[in-house]
Amino acid sequence: MHSRNELAHEFRALGIAPGDTLMVHASVRAVGEVAGGPDQIHVALKDVLTAEGTLMMYASCPRYYDEVGRGHLSPNQERELIEKLPAFDPFTARAERDNGALVELLRTYPGSLVNPHVARFVVWGKQAGYLISEQPWDYAFGRESALDRFAQLDGRILLLGCDHDTVTFLHYAEHIVDIPGKRVARFKVPVAEKGRRVWRDMEEFDTSDRGAHPNWPARFFARLVDTYLAQTNCRGGLVGDAECFLVDARGLLAFALNVMQAVAADPRAADDLR
Repeated sequence: MHSRNELAHEFRALGIAPGDTLMVHASVRAVGEVAGGPDQIHVALKDVLTAEGTLMMYASCPRYYDEVGRGHLSPNQERELIEKLPAFDPFTARAERDNGALVELLRTYPGSLVNPHVARFVVWGKQAGYLISEQPWDYAFGRESALDRFAQLDGRILLLGCDHDTVTFLHYAEHIVDIPGKRVARFKVPVAEKGRRVWRDMEEFDTSDRGAHPNWPARFFARLVDTYLAQTNCRGGLVGDAECFLVDARGLLAFALNVMQAVAADPRAADDLR
């Protein structure tokens, strides 16, 4: 069994420091049993970051809220959702289950904030208000988004026992990379306006499993991350039972943009990735 103090010590050994702006992807199960429950994981991170630091996780939205119109539901499913799905409430809706339990624990913990959007981030700490101060409705992972400001703050990404294909920050790279042929996803989201539920059109460069470009290979994000870790000799360390890595967001971004440009021009460029 692990303790809050032990986890904090291991986070420090990994390189997390007071004042960092940190985006976390985590598997609670990978960490193992923690005395006091899994909330102690994000509490230990806050101990390390201190009041001068900032914590950020991607919550998104429950199933179906951003799926009507994408083309993967049947007409009957879409008709039923349009009839029955309530307006999205960013302040009460649960986090997307696939994003893991820790983000929902953080979202519901005192002191956390969220942005009012289905591309929803949970933030805590000194820069929390700044990170979610603006949010474009369309292309919500691109310029002027929380991810854009995270990069400007020299953010760092903590991979805490998670699948490396889940690094949301790489959707920012997809949104800003200057390449032809990017896929655009268009869909509808139910929102409340003046006390009524309305379906509002929305679009983004495709963040689904298909990828934002036809040339993206399977598990492209994981291959980008793992190749970057190898090239930067980032060996990580254990936090609890979980294998963890701390990544410089700007460095990963520069690497990913170059690779995305190369793969968009020639899919064989992905052969060099791990």
